[in-house]
Amino acid sequence: MCLKRAFINGNIYVSFRPVRRVEAFLVMDGRITMLGSTEEILKTAEVLNAEIIDLDGGTVLPAFIDSHMHLDELGEYLNMLDLRGVRSIEELKEKLRRFAEKKDGWLRGHGWDQELFEERRWPTRHDLDEVVNDRPVMLSRVCLHAAVLNTRALEETGLIEWDSEDVLRDENGEPTGIVKEDAFSYAVRKFDEMVTEDEYGEYMLQAAEYALSKGVTTVGFVSVGERALKALSRLDAEGKLRLRVKVYLNPGEDLGVLESLKRLGIRRGFGGRRLKIGGIKVLADGSLGARTAWLSSPYSDAETSGHPNVTKEWLELVARETHEAGFQMAVHAIGDATMDMVLDVYESLGNVEGAGHRIEHASLMRPDQIERAKRLGIRLALQPHFVMTDWWVIERVGEERAKWVYPFRSIAEAGIPFGLSTDSPVEPLDPWETVYAAVTRGKYEGVPLAELTPNESLSLEETLHAYTAGSAEVLMEEKLGSLEEGKLADFIVVSDDPFEVDEKELREIKVLETYLGGERVFKA
Repeated sequence: MCLKRAFINGNIYVSFRPVRRVEAFLVMDGRITMLGSTEEILKTAEVLNAEIIDLDGGTVLPAFIDSHMHLDELGEYLNMLDLRGVRSIEELKEKLRRFAEKKDGWLRGHGWDQELFEERRWPTRHDLDEVVNDRPVMLSRVCLHAAVLNTRALEETGLIEWDSEDVLRDENGEPTGIVKEDAFSYAVRKFDEMVTEDEYGEYMLQAAEYALSKGVTTVGFVSVGERALKALSRLDAEGKLRLRVKVYLNPGEDLGVLESLKRLGIRRGFGGRRLKIGGIKVLADGSLGARTAWLSSPYSDAETSGHPNVTKEWLELVARETHEAGFQMAVHAIGDATMDMVLDVYESLGNVEGAGHRIEHASLMRPDQIERAKRLGIRLALQPHFVMTDWWVIERVGEERAKWVYPFRSIAEAGIPFGLSTDSPVEPLDPWETVYAAVTRGKYEGVPLAELTPNESLSLEETLHAYTAGSAEVLMEEKLGSLEEGKLADFIVVSDDPFEVDEKELREIKVLETYLGGERVFKA
């Protein structure tokens, strides 16, 4: 039966570029079919015998689209020890102690940042051993590019025997417990093996429902492995998945995933009710926080330039195979040296714009790289909340290069298509935290980068456009991103009109209701 609903008496934002408002709209079969005044919509609704929903003056916005996040890790995070904002290693240990008393088996936590610690050092396995030494513990850094493991975890995963720069060692050659990049990814896989299939599926559902509660109805789920795709496919087939999910798969070292997709004739957009395959994701470097992002010259506070995670030859092979198979390519590039490599690879392909190829993060992007990205037609998935989390970035890269860090305004003025996202659980999934960060750039919190680069903040109109229509463009989902006629009826009802509150109060806005295809999927 065709759903017919008329939403009336509202303060309804149809789009943000330009800003367009109406009083009412009609939804039929999941799509916006008519916009207008309450009187106009009521007349049509009466003819169609449509259900009437009175918004009573409430503010309606297109639903948020998070163009880059990790749905499985968010689900796991919701069940982990939360270490965000911890101010000392002693506080971390106390939180771990209380968590261990309540939970059996292998223990995981996430969100610490050594830059906040009173001790001004990284935690070690010995710190964790003082609290838990009889079962494995892994606590991931906020960037999700590093973690600290206790001795039992190093032994159980075999990482204690690894001869790799990604397993940090002290002056005596003993592992400190800190693992980065490849070693970190390996540790995550080992810990994931301890999660049952049923638990894993439940984590996915929890993450999806959490996203809907925050007004996010569509996500670009990146770095998707076989296990995650199987779980999502099952949930979607069973009708349990209420979130729209576009997945970007790990290619595999031998490109086995790509080969399978090509052999089966699967193209971009293949999927089920809520789940679609978008493309391939490659992690080309690390993070600024862990000093593993690849810079064109050394960090200002360490004798390293970071390093790439892949070779240029391998990246070009993956990109060409992805391009020819009709999928989007999404490449994580945080350092400017990595950005140069990715731009070179994309330029070798031709018709990047038509293929919709993306760059993820673009954290340190020089002016010449912005110009080149525009010329090539590349799309960007940006995370404004990094500005708040990386408050130490000027020390990391120096004042001159810091002028190129998170250059949102420069990207917007260049006319590069970009969407917003959170990289959740790296940053909070709550879109209003991201909106606040994009508009204020942390100036009220005294973030040094805000003082150095105040001109790189975005306007509220630009931010909301990028978080809706912009993210839809990055995901190549033309039926999403606004409430124009013919678009899918994904929208939210919020506590306050964002254009009527002081910018300091943007992060206080609450989502009251979330609708997917005109059906309510969340109510506060």
